[in-house]
Amino acid sequence: MNQTNILNHIGNTPLIEISVLSPNPRVRIFAKLEGQNPSGSIKDRIAKRMILDAESEGLLSSGDTIIEASTGNTALALALVAKQRGYKLKSVVSTRTTPGMGELLLSHGVDVIWCEPRTGMKSAIDLAKQLAKENDWFTPCQFENRSNIRAHYESTGPEILETLPNVDTLIAGIGTGGTLMGVGGFLRAHNPAVKIIGVEPKMGEALQGLRNLDEGYIPPLLDLDFLDGRFLVDSKNAFECSRDILEKTGISAGISAGATLYCAQRLADRMSSGNIVAIFADGGWKYLMSSPWREAAASALSDPDEVAWW
Repeated sequence: MNQTNILNHIGNTPLIEISVLSPNPRVRIFAKLEGQNPSGSIKDRIAKRMILDAESEGLLSSGDTIIEASTGNTALALALVAKQRGYKLKSVVSTRTTPGMGELLLSHGVDVIWCEPRTGMKSAIDLAKQLAKENDWFTPCQFENRSNIRAHYESTGPEILETLPNVDTLIAGIGTGGTLMGVGGFLRAHNPAVKIIGVEPKMGEALQGLRNLDEGYIPPLLDLDFLDGRFLVDSKNAFECSRDILEKTGISAGISAGATLYCAQRLADRMSSGNIVAIFADGGWKYLMSSPWREAAASALSDPDEVAWW
C-alpha cells in the first residue's frame, strides 16, 4: 500500500471507550471516531468505494463530472476522492444545510447547486439524477448504491470487531442506511444476537445527515426489518450530548454523535450489562460557526430546527 496516497488513510479510525458518559457502570460505551477520516467524516469510506467500483465497472474515466445530492459530508468526501482520481464534482445541497457548509464545499472546489427542500432530501436526489441524465454526468447516488453497504461491511465492521470482539448493541444514525446495513450486517454475521439500533430526528426536525423516515423518504438501501429499533432524538438533546462529549472526554464530535450518545445512554439505563458501540459519524469542527458547545441549545439559535444539524 502506498502510504503517501491520502486515499489509503481512509478508515482504521479509533474505537474509544467513553464509559465516563455511561449512566450504568455495568454498561460500557464505545465510540467509533469517524471524524478522524481525512475529510472529517465516515463518508470518506463510501466515497472511495463508490468511485473505485464505478471505475472498475467502466462508468467513470479521467475528466468526467460527478454529481451527487448531499447534506455536506458526502460532498466533502467526494471532493477528496475526485481530486485524487481526476474528476470534477458538483453537489446538489439543500438550503437548510448546516451554516457554513456551502462555503466549506466551495473552498474544496465543489460546484454547489442549491436546492429548496420541498420534499426533503428527495428533492436534491431527484435534481441530481435529472442533471446527470441531461448532461451525461455520473451520479453515485449514495442512497441506492450497494457500494455504500459494501464499504462498511468490508472495513468499518471488521475494524470494530478487531478492537472489541464482544459487541452487544450497535447504534448509528439513519442517513442513507449504509452504515447500519453494512456494519450491522458484518456484526450480525459474527453474532446473530447483536442489537442494531437506528437513530433519527423527531418528526419535523432537520438534523445534519440523518432523516426521519416517517416524513416520506425511506432510503432504498435500508431494510427496516433488519433493525431492532429506531430511536428518536430532538435537536436540543443532540446539542447537549455533543457538548458533553467534548467537556468530559476532550473529543470534538458532530451533532449526530450527540444524538447517538443520547440513544446509547437511554439504552444503557435499560441494560443489565454489556457493550454498546456508537458511531460518531463526523467531527465537531464543521459546526463551530453555530457554537452549540458554548451556549445552551435553546439560546444558540432562535430556531435550531430550521437548520439540518445531523
